[in-house]
Amino acid sequence: MARIQLRFYEELNDFLPVALRKVEFTHDITRKASVKDVIESFGVPHPEVEIILVNGKSVDFSYIVQNGDRISVYPMFESLDISSLLQLRPRPLRLPHFIVDANLGALARYLRLLGIDCLYQNNYSDNEVATISDEQQRTVLTRDRTLLQRKIITHGYFVRADKPLIQTKEVLKRFDLYRSLAPFTRCTRCNGILKPVEKESIMERLEPLTKKYYDDFLICPDCQQIYWEGSHQQRAKILVNELMKPQSNNSTRDGLNKSD
Repeated sequence: MARIQLRFYEELNDFLPVALRKVEFTHDITRKASVKDVIESFGVPHPEVEIILVNGKSVDFSYIVQNGDRISVYPMFESLDISSLLQLRPRPLRLPHFIVDANLGALARYLRLLGIDCLYQNNYSDNEVATISDEQQRTVLTRDRTLLQRKIITHGYFVRADKPLIQTKEVLKRFDLYRSLAPFTRCTRCNGILKPVEKESIMERLEPLTKKYYDDFLICPDCQQIYWEGSHQQRAKILVNELMKPQSNNSTRDGLNKSD
């Protein structure tokens, strides 16, 4: 049997029982185990972890825990240069591209409204999410801890909030995305990049009043969705401003006009 000392830092404590939060505690291990197995036995998904120190030295997830080890587990760092300590993955994703699981469709829509690259389909299986994350180096956003514990997923985040507007603000803050925002440049339906389109080429798809009062249009080359600055545009701008205010919890609606 191995007896170790463990401490989890910062938001990793969200996953722990109250009695184990923000303190060093003793843990007994009755079998050979990697530090990854030990960490995830407490419900902490490994993609949330950025640094593991064992007796003051950085290790990777494959390290086999030894009797007497003192283990410190740290979350992702967005502001500090930790390259000399980083051993858990080849490189951090400083401008991450996301994939959202099937239960966070509203979050995906909000992120796309802000111009953030975010894959989502309401029929994605967990296997598909994990595989796409690995193949395209996308950060998984989910409220499913079991999904994040899959070994193939190296970049992921457990979304704490349960309301989409607050979830979006949480993700923006967690990944420091504010300087990367480009509202109204992505299709909220499929994530494609919007392109200008001549009115004449889409005339047959427009309603009579839209033809009469609007001349500037964008189209998604992937799904052919059409967007224009219609009567809902002001509400969409209000929504974008709301999403970019970290302290506000008010909800509002996406007001972009679009064709069905």
